[in-house]
Amino acid sequence: MAAVDSFQLLYREIARSCSCYVETLALVVACYTVSKAVIFMRDCYSLIRLHFIPRLVSHRDLSQQYGQWALVCGASEAIAKAYAEELARHGICVILISSDIGNLADTAKAISDTYGVEAILIEADFSQGPLAFKPIKDAISGKDIGFIVNSLDGSLDHSQDFTDLSESVVWDTINRNIVAATLVTRLALPAMVERGKGAVVNISAGRCLRPTSREAALSASTAFLDNFSRSLHYEYGHRGVFVQSLLPFRVSSQGSDGYSPAGWLVPSPQVYASHALSTLGVSHRTTGYWPHTIKFRLVQCMPEWVWMLGSLYWLYLAVIDLHCTII
Repeated sequence: MAAVDSFQLLYREIARSCSCYVETLALVVACYTVSKAVIFMRDCYSLIRLHFIPRLVSHRDLSQQYGQWALVCGASEAIAKAYAEELARHGICVILISSDIGNLADTAKAISDTYGVEAILIEADFSQGPLAFKPIKDAISGKDIGFIVNSLDGSLDHSQDFTDLSESVVWDTINRNIVAATLVTRLALPAMVERGKGAVVNISAGRCLRPTSREAALSASTAFLDNFSRSLHYEYGHRGVFVQSLLPFRVSSQGSDGYSPAGWLVPSPQVYASHALSTLGVSHRTTGYWPHTIKFRLVQCMPEWVWMLGSLYWLYLAVIDLHCTII
């Protein structure tokens, strides 16, 4: 009996001495919970303000706000092509730049016939260095360039070890993603700064947040375009030029029988472009599409090793799918 009384006395003494620590721990947990709730509410508000409210407002006069012409580099890419079409739908004339304009002739004609705007095609082989930019410089001379749109070249997505890449592929990755975006922007940006209006949109990829195994060169290019945009924003944002970094995840791809099935997480390029254009003038760095923004937040919270495991898994599935297609 005495042992039981001693134990109860010891328990009361320990509980009394630890009560202050328990109260402190409860306060810390409460503060942490409140902070997470505030962050969650802030993110929900940002999501609504960025992706839903702009689509409810009245039609914007983009030519008055930014300029009459758009310069689209990497126009063969699905998102860039759809973005150009969306600009044309708002009455913007477009200059489509690509290293291979063969598949853009029909697009340019469709844009002109459907929306009644001019569409100019320019073939530029950026491996030629300064010579590639002369036709671009001639094309933009005297035009009210209001938009510069640079797109990541997804055709260079070679899932190989870096040392297995040929030198030509490495040069193409640098020239068509980094050199092209940098110098095309350099050609058209001074006139925008002089007029005090314009928009620069660099279409990178949501995966720029994390390195990607077996895609070292292209992964680095996505990070370059993102940081290039953010740097330009701080340099020229206060001078009337709106600079935006678009970070999309996967959109449906086009095959011989049209675009693959699209869903809310993997939209068609046209749906994505419509959503992305509505964010222009609202956010300097965005995925452009609200389900992609949710995915972007999840990737931000994800440990890098989890991301790497996931990327290797999807790479494995892609290889299996390609093998089944060949068979």
